[in-house]
Amino acid sequence: MPANYTQEQVNHMITAYQANPNRDTVDMLADELDKSVKSIIGKLSREGVYQKQVYKTKTGEMPVTKEQLILGLAVLLEMNSTRLIYT
Repeated sequence: MPANYTQEQVNHMITAYQANPNRDTVDMLADELDKSVKSIIGKLSREGVYQKQVYKTKTGEMPVTKEQLILGLAVLLEMNSTRLIYT
């Protein structure tokens, strides 16, 4: 089975992505190499260089997790947080 990427393409992808690790670079590489975005992300992941983008809210803040909500409720209700999870 032939390889999807030449070593030269892989080296180019790694260099470009490490210089500017964001989705715009992935999109540019996909267009440039005539590959899908998922293929580029997959290859960069297998090469150990892809950095998953961190989700943020519309205001740019980190979202509140369910665990944080449960711990906050437990403090307000003066309860053990495990009782909130398993009841």
